[in-house]
Amino acid sequence: MKTKEKKIGLIVTGHGIFATGLTNSLRQIVGMPEDYVSIDYRENDSLEDISKKMIDALNVLKTCDEILVLCDLIGGVPFKTAVKISYSYQNLEVIGGVNLGMLIEINLTRTFVKNVEELAEVAIEIGKEQIARFHLSMEKKLYK
Repeated sequence: MKTKEKKIGLIVTGHGIFATGLTNSLRQIVGMPEDYVSIDYRENDSLEDISKKMIDALNVLKTCDEILVLCDLIGGVPFKTAVKISYSYQNLEVIGGVNLGMLIEINLTRTFVKNVEELAEVAIEIGKEQIARFHLSMEKKLYK
């Protein structure tokens, strides 16, 4: 008997227009994903504003079984807000330090993992792999 695949929604958030910029880049490379919301934490936003934006995003993604929130910085306001909200949701994971490579990969693989915990682990691995210092030995790999 095959188990039902879990539908995992994504929320991307960060300071300024970080989330919008990351979303625009994602859209340019792979198209606009389904079950995806971006949240900008603008300079004039209050803590209540960012909390409301996150609750609204969760409501948009209410058809998802689980949700992964990807934040720009560990310890920043969007991260702390997502963590605080996660206490009320068993189906929500929060990651800080999102990058474009991570976002592209998890968007493409989220339908192939068992659950949001596994997706979070994949995200962290991919995020680490996407950080590198260029050196000449890489040139052959990059420019074949």
